[in-house]
Amino acid sequence: MDIGANLKAVRKLKGLSQRELAKRAGVTNSTISMIEKNSVSPSVSSLKKVLAGIPMSLVDFFSIDDGSIGDQKVVYRGNELLDIGTGELVYKLIGRDYPNRAMSVMSETYPVNADTGAEMLQHKGEEGGIVVEGKIELTVGEEVFILEKGDSYYFNSEHPHRFRNPFEQPCQLMSATTSADF
Repeated sequence: MDIGANLKAVRKLKGLSQRELAKRAGVTNSTISMIEKNSVSPSVSSLKKVLAGIPMSLVDFFSIDDGSIGDQKVVYRGNELLDIGTGELVYKLIGRDYPNRAMSVMSETYPVNADTGAEMLQHKGEEGGIVVEGKIELTVGEEVFILEKGDSYYFNSEHPHRFRNPFEQPCQLMSATTSADF
């Protein structure tokens, strides 16, 4: 997916200038420009912040290319999962076209030295997950936790948080968040 081209198309469709979107999102004009030119690959938290200025969810944004909002399904095959990650992060959303989803369930992969960005994530709802492979560093507020295979977490997502993999192998985890704004 061409994140820059899609952001530009959505921005124009909504009748927003780069300056207006930047103001709404609380970022600089140059940030919007660099994303649209694909000069930078925004972190998940940065892209989510920019899309909030439209407003648009990550799911809606990443569904633009294939245009699919389909029938209610029960089973989602591996090749049908929507990757809503940015940069090196892989966030595969399960059940993206389920009507009125109340939560987001994802398979997340953090390559070595990958993280969710310098800016801490913060959103309404709750978040939980389990480490399937590898290790991950989770920061919630001022606390830093190291989770290994089989360890899990659950917290109020309104607390600033971030995920980071400073370890020597990729980390995979399964997660769920409420509300379904991913």
